[in-house]
Amino acid sequence: MTAGELAGRVAVVTGVSRRRGIGFAIARRLAAEGAALLVTQWAPHDAEQPWGADDPDQLVRELGTVTRVGALAVDLERAEAAAEVIEEAVRVFGRVDILVANHARSGGDGALLDVDAAMLDGHWAVDARSVLLLTQAFARHYRPDADAVRDRGRVIWLTSGQHRGPMRGEIAYAAAKSVLAGLTPTVADELIDRGILLNTVNPGPVDTGYLTAATADRDLAVLERVRSAFPRGRVGEPDDPARLVAWLVSDAGRWVVGQVIDSEGGFRR
Repeated sequence: MTAGELAGRVAVVTGVSRRRGIGFAIARRLAAEGAALLVTQWAPHDAEQPWGADDPDQLVRELGTVTRVGALAVDLERAEAAAEVIEEAVRVFGRVDILVANHARSGGDGALLDVDAAMLDGHWAVDARSVLLLTQAFARHYRPDADAVRDRGRVIWLTSGQHRGPMRGEIAYAAAKSVLAGLTPTVADELIDRGILLNTVNPGPVDTGYLTAATADRDLAVLERVRSAFPRGRVGEPDDPARLVAWLVSDAGRWVVGQVIDSEGGFRR
């Protein structure tokens, strides 16, 4: 990639509400390459997590020193919210070229014998349904430039490592995210005729605060197991998947389509 390669393009990045989050790292990368941004957040969700919430307005101001930024607070559990996000991007910037569906629901989960219908429905609504509806709305609004390189539309989904190994105690989350991995080839095949390329990134274990927030003995044991499974001696950092996403949405990534890409730093299960 060259500096400013995404100049003139508009990217929607969801789940940009915490400085240590993957969404903020992706937004920062795309901004550095010249893309204008519409970022979304839902601070009430983050405020309920052990790692806490940041001031989303401050994050927007920080990104705004690099590029044009619009922001939207939106609860993607609402069925109408996905279309509202894309419509806001088009209203503010007049177009949309890139969608990175980074958001996810944390908590409200359990093992198979503990989950109930509300848990399953909540994760489905946020982690899978909203991603499909965002992608649908994006495809309806995307308009390629007549004089530009074809196939510049980009959609990136983020999943987790359900296809690589078990995720005990996270049945609802794993079920919803598995939908994205499983549907990637089908939706990519439908989108490519519109000049839109879809890929899914599995970032592997990334410390977005949940690892270093561990305090209980059990949590500390989990943290140590995660750390020891990385052969390079460190856990994943938000900029690790962000670098991959930035490449995939660039012209350099235009021959990668319909893939679920594991970006795990050699993580050993």
